Amino acid sequence: MRITEFKVPLLIAALFATVSTAQTTGASASMPASQLTESHKANTPLPAASNRNPDLLHRWTARWISHPEDPGDTFGVFHFKKEIELDAKPDTFIIHISADNRYKLYINGTYVTFGPARGDRLNWRYTSLDLAPYLEPGINVLAATVWNFAEHRPVAQHSFRTGLIVQGDGEAERVADSDSTWMVTACRAFSPLPVQLNAYYVVGPGESFDGSAHHWDWQDPGFGLGFVPAREGEVGRPTMSLEKYGGIAGHVLMPRTIPLMEESPQEFQGVRRSNPAGLVEDNYNGTQVLTLPPNTTATFLLDQGHLTTAYPVVQYSGGKGSQISLTFAESLFHADGSKGNRNQVQGKSIVGNTDVILPDGGSGRVHEPLWWRTFRYVEVQITTRAEPLAIHRIHSRFTGYPFEEQAEFRVDANFEADAGFQSQNGFRADAKLLGEIWEVGWRTQRLCAGENYFDCPYYEQLQYAGDTRIQCLVSAYVSGDTRLFKNALLSYRDSKMPFGLTQSRYPSYDPQLIPTFSLVWIAMIHDYWMLTPDTETVRDLVPGMLSVLDWYEDHLEPNGMLGKLEWWNFVDWVVRDGWDAGVPPGARDGQSAVISLYYVYALRKGAELLEAFGYPQQARRYQTLADRVGDAVREQCWDAGRGLFADTPDKNYYSQHANVLAVLGGLVPKGGEEKLMERVLELEDMAPASYYFTFYVIEALQAAGMGDRYLETLAPWKTMLDNGLTTFAEEPEPTRSDCHAWSASPLYYFLSLVCGLQPAGPGFETVEFRPHLGPLPGVQGTIPHPAGKISVRFQKTDSGGLGGMIDLPAGVSGLLHWKGKEVSLRPGANEVQL
Repeated sequence: MRITEFKVPLLIAALFATVSTAQTTGASASMPASQLTESHKANTPLPAASNRNPDLLHRWTARWISHPEDPGDTFGVFHFKKEIELDAKPDTFIIHISADNRYKLYINGTYVTFGPARGDRLNWRYTSLDLAPYLEPGINVLAATVWNFAEHRPVAQHSFRTGLIVQGDGEAERVADSDSTWMVTACRAFSPLPVQLNAYYVVGPGESFDGSAHHWDWQDPGFGLGFVPAREGEVGRPTMSLEKYGGIAGHVLMPRTIPLMEESPQEFQGVRRSNPAGLVEDNYNGTQVLTLPPNTTATFLLDQGHLTTAYPVVQYSGGKGSQISLTFAESLFHADGSKGNRNQVQGKSIVGNTDVILPDGGSGRVHEPLWWRTFRYVEVQITTRAEPLAIHRIHSRFTGYPFEEQAEFRVDANFEADAGFQSQNGFRADAKLLGEIWEVGWRTQRLCAGENYFDCPYYEQLQYAGDTRIQCLVSAYVSGDTRLFKNALLSYRDSKMPFGLTQSRYPSYDPQLIPTFSLVWIAMIHDYWMLTPDTETVRDLVPGMLSVLDWYEDHLEPNGMLGKLEWWNFVDWVVRDGWDAGVPPGARDGQSAVISLYYVYALRKGAELLEAFGYPQQARRYQTLADRVGDAVREQCWDAGRGLFADTPDKNYYSQHANVLAVLGGLVPKGGEEKLMERVLELEDMAPASYYFTFYVIEALQAAGMGDRYLETLAPWKTMLDNGLTTFAEEPEPTRSDCHAWSASPLYYFLSLVCGLQPAGPGFETVEFRPHLGPLPGVQGTIPHPAGKISVRFQKTDSGGLGGMIDLPAGVSGLLHWKGKEVSLRPGANEVQL
């Protein structure tokens, strides 16, 4: 059984070529799919070590520019342009570009890319691009739409002052430098539409666009209506050390460290309902021309078929005075607020963020919002006035981090749906289910990754450490790409508070502290150390762990457990007595076994890192401290009668969380882990782990030598699929978010636990296999590795042995463990016969 790959469907170029790019709103330009592909091949950011003129490492010649009447901190959308004349088409033409808050770049009317990659004021990212493929002899128009959502901006978006900066790399490119020779106009067509949802929603506003207030030809050569010379601001500063008297630049410019986002055209699957009935055919997918007569009101519901993150694009003509509203939602709602099966629309209504387009009556208009949307369903409401309105196309352009699916996971063909297996808890799994979990899990991971990892794409688009650790492991194992992983580690480092904790989510202009997520950051550093050869990054990060560990040490009580803790000590979304907003018993008042054991878990990982990177004294001290805190928890929270760790010394509450952390923290005597984990799986009256913390339950199962029980833990994922979810949710029903990448953890465990591949030492230089097939007769897998791909094939034999093949890249050796036996593995093909 081949688990299918998640790919965004492509449209043929001809469908894109019907509308002139000169007629776009300036928020973006529609273009042939082939042109989109070629543009992004050309404009992968240049290597940071070699792309920059050395003279630009300390000071730029370009200046930040803005509109002369703009105060810099209010909502505004601005068009910038400059015309340059070239004698010949250049072989290369490298620029470095950034903006506050955001920009979309166009060359000669063709859309190039958007940015900048998100950071903060001390790490304001610029992108290096080679514009040569877009330039021609003669007059060339460099153009950018820049906007500041101000008080409406996403919480993930830092800001100092609205502006644009463009720096030519060499003498020939300095003609592009941003200064007062650039022209700018305020685009009054856009206004924010605040989103009203009964949920935490912080990704920015909806947008209203008035076509009659927009200059549709603003990118044309010679067009100057409303344009004025740009106001010059401070010179571009790529370092903090230049100010004579210690001042810091408003934006400290740093090179982009991640690739450009993927942008791929896609179509809707079809329409699910319309009013009046029969307005559109059921097979209408936005590609057919839809003409509405004057004085008509119509509504129809488009279904993408699965959740996506994309720029919705509407191409239309005529309709002066009409209104087009698009409401975007992950799912529809019953009257009582429940979602039910996501595939069902009957009797449900849509609630979500909305964009409004007010046509000006012109022909061949193309509009998309400034920022992308998350949706499966889009309700389109159209009201026409005296003129008919023609909708030529409604489609979208998928966007996200360009992860490529390099891994494969296959279940033996004999493991068919009717063969399946029945676990001890009554749950039944089969090859079809595992394939669907893989497909939906990878889609979940992809939609939760852009310029940083997201907890969820619809509601927050914030990079939380608890979510991000799982996302890093999934993306590393499935794609082999660890650039966003590194970006996240450095981002949390940059978020450090003066008293030592990292912020729980970053980038974020609204500081939030979840102390347990600072502990997760330490575990992330350890994961990165094991999975990548990038020891220099780890070496730089290791000292930063000490302030986190010391903050917790300062909160230890005389009895050795943690006392009362400040901030929000979230552990998991648990609805059970003693838990409050994800905080376990004892965290607010002191004596929480869960938080104390979380600390032990991080202390042990931190001690390993300190020992490896030249801090042996600190390593020994923290290892001793881990033993002391662990002993205190064991002494005060172990309930011998129940054979479980209680959540607090008063032994009123019990949870899976405390007990799996006890296993992971080394508190359970060898040989006793299995007995304890059997009780954990039975649940009894313990608080159960939700989707997020199930990751640690599985880690503890593996540590207890019970990895063969893994597949029976997948019942909640089957429930989500049965409910029509096309991505995995934040928590069990009722759930806010239908897409939360911490719930994509099965992909990691299919490869690391079922196939059994894990690093045997730092840098993934050596590998080990501890396969846990459980009821599966066999598996096959391909896993990316820093040295190449690793392929495995395991089959159980009739006698209970193991056969198959392991193929390792050149220079990589390893070990295979199976039922107490150990086999050495060499580079190349290794036949398995045990």
